[in-house]
Amino acid sequence: MKVFLEKGIYRGNVNAIGSKSFAHRFLISSFLSENPSKISNIPSSKDIEATLNCIKALGADYVLDGDTISIFSRKEMGNDPVLDCIESGSTLRFLIPVALALTDKVTFKGTPRLIDRGIGVYEKIMEKQGIKVTKNSDSLSFERKLKSGEFEIDGSISSQFVTGLLFAVPLLDGDSEIKLIPPVNSKNYIDITLEILARYGIKYVVDGNVIKIPGNQKYIAKDNEVEGDYSNSAFLEAFNYLGGEVNVGKLNKKSLQGDKVYVDLYKHLDERYCEIDISNCIDLGPVLFVFAAMKNGGRFTGTSRLAIKESNRAEAIKEELEKIGASVKIDADSVTIEGNKLNYVDGVTFNSHNDHRIVMALSLLSSKMGMAIEGYEAINKSYPEYFKVLEKLGGKIRYE
Repeated sequence: MKVFLEKGIYRGNVNAIGSKSFAHRFLISSFLSENPSKISNIPSSKDIEATLNCIKALGADYVLDGDTISIFSRKEMGNDPVLDCIESGSTLRFLIPVALALTDKVTFKGTPRLIDRGIGVYEKIMEKQGIKVTKNSDSLSFERKLKSGEFEIDGSISSQFVTGLLFAVPLLDGDSEIKLIPPVNSKNYIDITLEILARYGIKYVVDGNVIKIPGNQKYIAKDNEVEGDYSNSAFLEAFNYLGGEVNVGKLNKKSLQGDKVYVDLYKHLDERYCEIDISNCIDLGPVLFVFAAMKNGGRFTGTSRLAIKESNRAEAIKEELEKIGASVKIDADSVTIEGNKLNYVDGVTFNSHNDHRIVMALSLLSSKMGMAIEGYEAINKSYPEYFKVLEKLGGKIRYE
């Protein structure tokens, strides 16, 4: 499927959608609680749908009404539950330890790309604990429950593995320690998890790069509202540097979300060529690359994890930007982009690479050129209403 965007200026007011990062964590914590609760401002997306389907397979009893979900006590799950994560890496990595804290046999399904992205950190833990792992092109199966103890995690790979263990180990018999091996990337996501665990009554102690968690704890749910999402708002506020005037409301200025740094990064890139470390805001990579190409260029470090996202995001952006004259150089852990080299030719067709953030990043070019994006439906993973929002802001858009 293809979306066509005409040249134009984007202006208006829009509220941020709910943060996926907070929503995933609230849903899992509420599911693990013994008392009922409500969560409001749940964003509509394929990733959140995946988490809902998976906690239902694990026995969640809930009612979804608009953007509010009421979660009740857990029901008995079936033998060998099957959890379909679709394409959601957060769902898969968060719920593997949780499922193994609750049952001794479970299967996770997902797209071949999701399974191929890997769970290497967990595989080492499973091997050490004698948990059998069976991997197929579209599924992962586990046999034997997770046990408490000491867990070492390479902090440079993904904070999602840390979050998964943080959800699970309070439920286990015996105390646990999670030792993070530096460097710890995307630490802000770990901080979000810890903040939410505290809201749900979970005790822990952080001692440098070691997190100590007592076992045999119980989650105590409270009603919560999902705060606005900075990751998706970054794409909308970028138009303010391209002649537009977009005001995004309902963003928590004191948020722990690491992606809120885009506010400062755009200012720097708009003024001059910059060198920026994105290891703690890796999801901003695509939008920052396109922004830099449209402005003064930049060198971005801490980029290696882009290769294991929904697409190889650095390669995907390079391929698309080169269609309009960009100069992009990719190294092992950096991306260098020359600025002011783009040739805004009408009628160019871009490819989404089946990646929601690639779609949104490419849409920045719509204010400067008539363009099309093939495979735009990838946007449903995180922000299904994105193009409707652009229309509200003055965009002229048609679909094929």
